[in-house]
Amino acid sequence: VKVSKYTRHDIEKLIQNKAIIRNKLKINSVINNARKFIQIQKEFGSFSNYIWAFVNGNPIKNAVKNYKKAPPNTPLSDQISKALKGRGFKFVGSTVIYAHMQATGMVNDHVTDCFRYEEV
Repeated sequence: VKVSKYTRHDIEKLIQNKAIIRNKLKINSVINNARKFIQIQKEFGSFSNYIWAFVNGNPIKNAVKNYKKAPPNTPLSDQISKALKGRGFKFVGSTVIYAHMQATGMVNDHVTDCFRYEEV
């Protein structure tokens, strides 16, 4: 909510901040995406409800034998990326979305001999 309310003044301060990536397009996209995120929350009750609907609320359990062969993206991450872009999100390519899916547990890409594979 705080980021969604950033103004031009806030953006100019961020562009001067040497501790962050100062790409104006990326800064503007973060603010834009915060606003779009809030819209999705209002429409679906939460962003989680929206994003998990793509997997019917059930994590995808892959059987990766070698982590080097885990995919960087999938047709589903392509679909989610396209859906988010259609809602006005920026910098949400398929690879970024697939990383989000892995990080949030929507997809289990632990290698099959990893102790976490069965736990997840």
